[in-house]
Amino acid sequence: MIHYIPQRAPVVMISGILFAEGKLTRTGLQISPDNIFVQDGVLTPPGLMENIAQTAAARAGYQALQENTAVPMGYIGAVKDLEIFELPPAGAFIETTTEVGHEVFNATMVTGKVTWNGKLMAQCEMKIFITP
Repeated sequence: MIHYIPQRAPVVMISGILFAEGKLTRTGLQISPDNIFVQDGVLTPPGLMENIAQTAAARAGYQALQENTAVPMGYIGAVKDLEIFELPPAGAFIETTTEVGHEVFNATMVTGKVTWNGKLMAQCEMKIFITP
């Protein structure tokens, strides 16, 4: 999985791409109890945000590999309207979906949603900057 994203252990926050087509990307993450973002048996809010960001990055990496180019680096530029409804427990398999709203030059606006067993855990909008 890590060939789609620039992150390396211990901050890899996706286990695999479940779907990638057009503006939609869905990834899965098996939350390990020793995950750097797990505290008191649950995935913390920074872990949920990083998971959303890496799902967006996985789309860029997937596209780059389809075009035989290098996987680009990306950075979170802004987080807007973050809502955390519940923190998923260690051991859970979460699914995260991002949808691209706008792409202008190297800035991409995405909406992201994290679910566990079909229940919404968190959602937000992010501005992601991709380095060319």
